[in-house]
Amino acid sequence: MILEMKVPSPGESITEVEIATWLVEDGDYVEKDQPIAEVDSDKATLELPAEESGVITLKAEEGDAVAVGAVVCLIDMDAAKPEGNNAPAKTEVKETPKAETAAPKVEAVTYATGTASPAAKKILAEKGIENSTVKGTGKAGRITKNDAENAVPSMGTKPVDGERGTERKKMSMLRRKVAQRLVAVKSETAMLTTFNEVNMQPIFDLRSKYKEGFKAKHGVGLGFMSFFTLAVVRALDMYPDVNSMIDGDFQIKNNFQDISIAVSGPKGLMVPVIRNAEKLSFKSVESEVKRLALRARDGQITVDEMTGGTFTITNGGVFGSMLSTPILNPPQSGILGMHNIVNRPMAVNGEVVIQPIMYVALSYDHRVIDGRESVGFLVAVKEALENPVELLMDNDIKKALEM
Repeated sequence: MILEMKVPSPGESITEVEIATWLVEDGDYVEKDQPIAEVDSDKATLELPAEESGVITLKAEEGDAVAVGAVVCLIDMDAAKPEGNNAPAKTEVKETPKAETAAPKVEAVTYATGTASPAAKKILAEKGIENSTVKGTGKAGRITKNDAENAVPSMGTKPVDGERGTERKKMSMLRRKVAQRLVAVKSETAMLTTFNEVNMQPIFDLRSKYKEGFKAKHGVGLGFMSFFTLAVVRALDMYPDVNSMIDGDFQIKNNFQDISIAVSGPKGLMVPVIRNAEKLSFKSVESEVKRLALRARDGQITVDEMTGGTFTITNGGVFGSMLSTPILNPPQSGILGMHNIVNRPMAVNGEVVIQPIMYVALSYDHRVIDGRESVGFLVAVKEALENPVELLMDNDIKKALEM
């Protein structure tokens, strides 16, 4: 019996995916639930598991855009499992003389022998590019319209010492979608950024005294993210416009606080969401941050875990950034940027002392957030971080840390 494997829906509003990588080869024997491919959507990269055991026949190539519900491979469930390693079950194709003689002919095509389609010729002529300098991807090396559109004029022919080369690699669907969204943010929002500085010494003192006991009791570290998340929760309560978004001619204000946190994963930057952060404690925030970060690192994060969010926190400081203007995560109206912590001279009680200082930045959409709200919000975050015992712990440290 032949099973047709179709692309499952990775999430609401997603209509197509892209085959990023086949993890098996045509003719391989696969086991049920074995990952056979990685597919990109515009929100995440997901693994595609085999629905049954059998010999697989691939029906799409890497890089192909495939509609949700379309057949991407066939699995022959009646095929016998080969002995030994997971070797291809079909080998007779390699013994066909015709296939052996046809391959060298394609390999022999050079840039100079590839011909161009009429549309490709016109595009290359407009760019001032010779046909012989373009590698065709069509049949027998033919230069297609897509080849011509992607061709880049030479930057000169002056000889240089050493080897020089370039690599052309198609961006994943996720990366292309991120690029589109970032360009849209710059062109469709009135984005501004306001800055401030935070004296991190009070948080340093708390972590130094309680982090060992906190980790021993709860199994997670007492990091900076819980302080920043709870400081943001407090500031969003004070300035609800920062927790809103635009929908056409309407402003939508949220009475909950789903905080997106930017984390680095194997496929690039991902932004999972801490749901209802306004209800969480220090322990709960740290546990959720750890869970989401591990899932992102292992490529297990789901679309649902990255969907939504009413405000974003991003930490460029882990990479050494001193100061930046974080870009909005649409349709959200605000994003807080954390940066590295550096010992700097600071005036404290009329004296110059060395303190651990972090610059923070709030980028916001000026269409719905005015200067009063944006500056007030960032000052509220600063106040909470510099006085966490009173403003974040209600003057009861052990109760706040559940120790």
